[in-house]
Amino acid sequence: MTLFQDFQLALAQLTDRKFKSVFWRSIGLTLALLAATFFGFTILISWAIPDTITLPFVGEISSFGAIASGGAFVAMFLLSAFLMFPVASIVIGFFVEDIADAVEAKHYPHLTPAEKLPFAEVMIDATKFLGIMILANLLALIIYFASTLLAPVIFWIINGFLLGREYFQLVAARRIGMDAANKLRKQHFAEIWLAGIFMAIPLSIPFINLVVPLLGVAVFTHQFHRIQGRS
Repeated sequence: MTLFQDFQLALAQLTDRKFKSVFWRSIGLTLALLAATFFGFTILISWAIPDTITLPFVGEISSFGAIASGGAFVAMFLLSAFLMFPVASIVIGFFVEDIADAVEAKHYPHLTPAEKLPFAEVMIDATKFLGIMILANLLALIIYFASTLLAPVIFWIINGFLLGREYFQLVAARRIGMDAANKLRKQHFAEIWLAGIFMAIPLSIPFINLVVPLLGVAVFTHQFHRIQGRS
């Protein structure tokens, strides 16, 4: 089996009842978190900024608070497209077990049940992943502006690495523990990174990127078992 077959198998299973259940639950939770952040931020801005301000040489500006709130609303709306994937990545941490179990039940029925990952450990790892992803992309903005033509490639390379690191390790840890999963990931660094790059390509497409975390868990589940099979 090859990397492309991993993707084919994962895509084919998206119509599974278990997958659809996880998908709609994760989408609902992601959109709820985005909406709460969206409205919370705009309410905070409207509360913090006065309705009227006086500027030197300009004089009094009425309805300034409404203007600022409107600007914050537009800014958060545009920012939400960027936040969709990071928030979805956190949310999918709740469903890693469900997705990997569904993949294994269909394609690897001979396996014994995997050990459950401690919920706190998964959430801590997912939160670290979110922080690293945001920081890495903010730092990469400098490179994006310096090299506009290469910006998409740089985006795919950086996020491909992060996706491979996060999802492969979580999936593998269910079977062999976190330390062994980390070691296995480092041994197959290039192959896992390549899979992550393919996963990163649709990240810049709003709403489509919401499917990436679910698909990523499925793809890396297949990849883990393929690597294990070779070993």
